[in-house]
Amino acid sequence: MRYLEAGRGRAALLLHAFPLSADQWLPQLARVPRGWRFIAPDLGGFRGASPLARSGALGEPSIDAYAADVVALMAHLDVANAVVAGVSMGGYVAFGLLRLAPTRVSGLVLANTKASADSTEARAGREKMLDLLRREGPAGVATDMVPKLLGKTTQSEQPDLADAVRALIVANSAEAIANGIVALRDRPDSKPLLATISCPTLVITGDEDALIPVSEAEAMQGAIPGARLQVLPKVGHLSNLEGAGVAAVTAGIASLTTDN
Repeated sequence: MRYLEAGRGRAALLLHAFPLSADQWLPQLARVPRGWRFIAPDLGGFRGASPLARSGALGEPSIDAYAADVVALMAHLDVANAVVAGVSMGGYVAFGLLRLAPTRVSGLVLANTKASADSTEARAGREKMLDLLRREGPAGVATDMVPKLLGKTTQSEQPDLADAVRALIVANSAEAIANGIVALRDRPDSKPLLATISCPTLVITGDEDALIPVSEAEAMQGAIPGARLQVLPKVGHLSNLEGAGVAAVTAGIASLTTDN
């Protein structure tokens, strides 16, 4: 696996959104809090990672296959446990880690994500994206998704960020994006996990997130024992890249200690 890391100390795993890569976390890697080691992997198939491991009888990509790759990386790096911060799809992979290896998760930051599986309508939307990918490739997916990923304020005040996010998307292969779409479409319902989460947890969202409403974050926070909720103003779906979210996500990770 390709991964980026910076700092030294307590480990934090930074899991990227769809259809980006570990480079999404460069702002946090550039300013690692003292006493922390930030590790940002490319999820299977994205950017520099090997093709996603296949799971299930039909060999379909899955969120838990991404999670299994992350567990293997932790073993390779001799990281027994870590705070896991996931944005969007990265949050789904964090739930996969809780299913596969819960003792490896010492803290959670769930940003711009949700616990529920795709609805029938959402699954139909994934099929439309697969069709778009077949017709127009990663560039077509980028054109469709960038306006939805970034909040209105970000698009107005940080116009260069849209170009940067587009570049992250088109750097991926069509196969990686297709596998990601299938994994998202078929992911399991993680709501039953919420009441079992015992580690310190912070739920983050943006009040301009056009893809996952604040109500989803509120529902997760209410179902996870002791979880905290932070709603970032003027921030969209990619909270770790937008405005005040850049520093807020870093601070949120650093706030998760075992004695919370």
